[in-house]
Amino acid sequence: MIGIIDYGMGNLFSVSKALERMEVPYTIGERPEEILNCDGYILPGVGAFPDAMKALKEHGFIDFIKQKVDNQVPIYGICLGMQLLFEQSEEGGLTDGLGLFPGKIVRFSGEDEKGQTYKVPHMGWNQLELHGKSHSLMQNVGEEYVYFVHSYVVDTKSEDILFATADYHKTVPAIVGNNNLVASQFHPEKSGRAGIQLLENFCKRMVKQ
Repeated sequence: MIGIIDYGMGNLFSVSKALERMEVPYTIGERPEEILNCDGYILPGVGAFPDAMKALKEHGFIDFIKQKVDNQVPIYGICLGMQLLFEQSEEGGLTDGLGLFPGKIVRFSGEDEKGQTYKVPHMGWNQLELHGKSHSLMQNVGEEYVYFVHSYVVDTKSEDILFATADYHKTVPAIVGNNNLVASQFHPEKSGRAGIQLLENFCKRMVKQ
C-alpha cells in the first residue's frame, strides 16, 4: 500500500490517477495517523517552499517523514516534494527544509554565462542525462524526455545522490536518491513512458507489498 502525503500543496489527482492506471493500491492521508503503516510513501508538491514547510509542520508530517526515512521505508518526493528533502531554500527568504539530502534550493538566474536571458520558470519537456547509478528506481529508464515545471533548482555538491540530470542553461538535478529515499524534480505522472516506469519501479520494485 502506497501512502500519499496530503499536506494541502500537492497535485493529488494526477498522482492518484497514475497509481490507479498501474493498479497500485494507495491511500491518501492528511495526518500521519491516517497513513501510519503504509509500505511506501509519495510526497508530492506544488507551490512555494516556505508555505510547504509550514503546512508539513501543521499537518504533523515533519517528524513522521524523518522517522520513516530512518526506518528505511521508501519515500518518493515529486517536484516541490523533492526540494523539501534538501537542507534549505532561498525562496521567500532562507527557509530550512527537511535536511535529508545535502544542498540548497536556488532560483534560476534567468541569465546564462554569456549574459543572454532565458525564460523562468523552466517549463516543458527536457531530456534526462543518466549518471550510471545502479538502483532499482532506475531500472529500464533511459535518457528520455520528461516534463518539468519549476523556477527553483537544487544546488548540491553531492554527486553521489545524482541519478540523472537535465540541462536548462545550467545542470538541473532531475532524479536524486539515497537508498530508500528518492525524488524527481519533474512530474513522473505527466512524463509519459519514462515517468510511469519510474513510478512502477518505486511502487513495484522498491516497495515491498
